[in-house]
Amino acid sequence: MNEELNWRTSSHTKSDTCVEVADNDPAKVRIRDTKDRGLPGVEAGPKAWAAFIDYVRRPAF
Repeated sequence: MNEELNWRTSSHTKSDTCVEVADNDPAKVRIRDTKDRGLPGVEAGPKAWAAFIDYVRRPAF
């Protein structure tokens, strides 16, 4: 991927103590802590990330 990562936080975030997600790379989604952006983050495949998002959006969560 040659373009810069497009980091963003959730629209539900009320402060900078959250996580940021960069999902503009079709091969992987990157997640990092906003409190220390220099630390290594985690990566997930697009299908795994979509499954996670579907899970946390469930009303019981």
